Amino acid sequence: MKKTMTGAEWKQLLRTRKMIVPMIAILFIPVLYAGMFLWAFWDPYANMDALPVAVVNMDEGADYEGEHLDLGNELVDKLVDSKQFDFQGISKEEARKGLQDQDYYMTIEIPDNFSQHATTLLDETPEKLALIYKPNEGFNFLSAQIGETAMDRIKAEVNEKVSATYAEQLFDSIKEMGDGFGDAAEGAGKLHDGSGKLVSGTDDLKGYLEQLASSTVTLADGSDRLKKGVAEAANGASSLNSGLGTLASGVNELQGGSQKAAAGATDLKSGIAQYTQGVGKLASSYQQIGAKEKEFGAGVANLAEKSGSLNAAAGQLTGGAQQVNAGIAQLSDQLAPILAQLPEEQQAALKGALGQLKQGSAQVAGGLGELSAGTGALQTGAKQLNGAAGQLAGAHSQALAGVNELNSKSGQLLAGASSLADGNAALNAGVGKLAAGASAAKEGSSQLVNGLTALNEGSKTLTDGTGTLASKSRELANGSAALADGAKELNEGTGTLQEKLAEANETASEVKPTDKTYDMAAAPVDVEKDAVNEVPNYGTGFAPYFLSLGLFVGALLLSIVFPLIEPAISPTGPFRWFASKVSVLAVVGLIQALLAVAIIKYGLGMETIDTPMFILTAVITSYTFIALVQLFVSVLSDAGRFVAILVLIMQLVTSAGTFPLELIPEPLQIFNKFLPMTYSVQAFKASISTGDMQHLWASNGVLLGFMVVCLALTAGYFALLFSKRYSKNQEIAEA
Repeated sequence: MKKTMTGAEWKQLLRTRKMIVPMIAILFIPVLYAGMFLWAFWDPYANMDALPVAVVNMDEGADYEGEHLDLGNELVDKLVDSKQFDFQGISKEEARKGLQDQDYYMTIEIPDNFSQHATTLLDETPEKLALIYKPNEGFNFLSAQIGETAMDRIKAEVNEKVSATYAEQLFDSIKEMGDGFGDAAEGAGKLHDGSGKLVSGTDDLKGYLEQLASSTVTLADGSDRLKKGVAEAANGASSLNSGLGTLASGVNELQGGSQKAAAGATDLKSGIAQYTQGVGKLASSYQQIGAKEKEFGAGVANLAEKSGSLNAAAGQLTGGAQQVNAGIAQLSDQLAPILAQLPEEQQAALKGALGQLKQGSAQVAGGLGELSAGTGALQTGAKQLNGAAGQLAGAHSQALAGVNELNSKSGQLLAGASSLADGNAALNAGVGKLAAGASAAKEGSSQLVNGLTALNEGSKTLTDGTGTLASKSRELANGSAALADGAKELNEGTGTLQEKLAEANETASEVKPTDKTYDMAAAPVDVEKDAVNEVPNYGTGFAPYFLSLGLFVGALLLSIVFPLIEPAISPTGPFRWFASKVSVLAVVGLIQALLAVAIIKYGLGMETIDTPMFILTAVITSYTFIALVQLFVSVLSDAGRFVAILVLIMQLVTSAGTFPLELIPEPLQIFNKFLPMTYSVQAFKASISTGDMQHLWASNGVLLGFMVVCLALTAGYFALLFSKRYSKNQEIAEA
């Protein structure tokens, strides 16, 4: 019996352990990829209560409208009861350390002024309630994103709680306002009664004001005469006050001069007495200075003599020091031959000692030279000082004679100063009496002027006032008529006010709020989700993406285990050769697809809109990916697998299996329509969730188009390869 190529391929596959074992393993690759991923992410929100979140409550509470608010503790209790996360109430330091140690995915801090800010809604500058949310994004970014969604819900709950509190206060205020309207209506009724009495009173007032207007004309004439008389008296008093003012000013100046003269005479007397005492002391001091000057002159002469001797000795020392310096230099020159014979260490030590000795002797010679110059200058200065001392002694003798003569005349000067002081004191006493009398007269005349001036101004004011009173009383009489008309209108308005306040009281009394009313005011909008093509969980939503990924990876690994080109026996024709390879790939692709569908559908329990179409889409997708990988690997060998991986990467990015296509960069969106995974994801979505059969068949049609094109190109490559490798062998076998 002649062997067929398809049978040979299957026989080789089933009998070769190295091929059959990996082939069986490859059958489960889509299951491992799709099944494990979907199992792991099937419904992560179902386990949110296991996600540890720290809650730090530092709220101190607040009092509002007689009620104590403790929103911090209420929020913590609500968070724990919600079981959205594993909320744990701890201290701020524990939360900080736990966040760093990755014990918590996030921290929610309730500040100490949380409740206090809730009471500021009606203040001029209300403060918002702040919640501090600290996610550990580096620990897990998705948990941080989920946390932000949870924070939005928490924010909405807090807003609802605060709004309900204020709504309750608002409705209480409306109720109190209704009671106030009732009281106001009663008051308006009393006001209406009073306005009726006002109407009758304004008529009487009109008559009285007309009598007042006629009487004020006579009063205005009398006040004008009074004004003229007072003005003449005020002018005479002003002239008298001016003359007395001039007299008082002169007396004050005279008194000031006499006081200064008396004080100056007293000071002169005291100064001359002190001067006399000082002159006596000066004479005694000049006598002592004369005696000391003699001793000073003798000392200066002795200094001049001794400085000459010192200068001579310094000159001798300077010469000796210079000789010593020259001898040391000569000694250094004489020792040079001897030092050259000594060891280097001793030679260096002796040269250093001689150098220091020479330097020291030079410094001594220089210092003695400066000393000699200084003693010479000292001798010259001593001689000059001696001459100046003689001149100073002569001048002091002349000054002593003058001081003695001045001391003898100071007694007469003291007697004259005493007489002058007594006369000035008597003059000052008389002038003081004159100044007192002038001041008293000036004060009396000032009071008279002030009184007449005030009377004059008052008479003017009286005249103006009576004139104004006469004119205004007439206007008042005319206005009383308008007042009477207004009182009538007021009476009508108070009646209307009473009626409207009664209606407002009735309307406000109809408001009877309940807890449902407060909740409605706090959260008037409720969102109801009415999903189209609802997806129950993450696993169902990601199934099209992960199932496509698993089938493509299975096709890629299949090309590694199963030889896509090498025949089991020598090919007898290009299409039989191609069919033998396709037969194995078709069976493996079918089993892969069915295993993946069975695990996802029945193992994980995923619900589908149309199960037969779901199975068919899985088979078509598996065949399309296998055909694509077969083409790449058959034509390009190992490089084809690299190309297949690149295609896989582009498909994962652009297939819109996770994020919407519009969210990826625009340059990548171009590849979406040209890669098969885009259509496998869309077909799976139609069979699992949407039920759009038209879209499903359109996507599967594109996949079948990819598969047919790839198979045709691969078959063409097999024909080309057969003609190059095996055509001659076939001709020989037929011959």
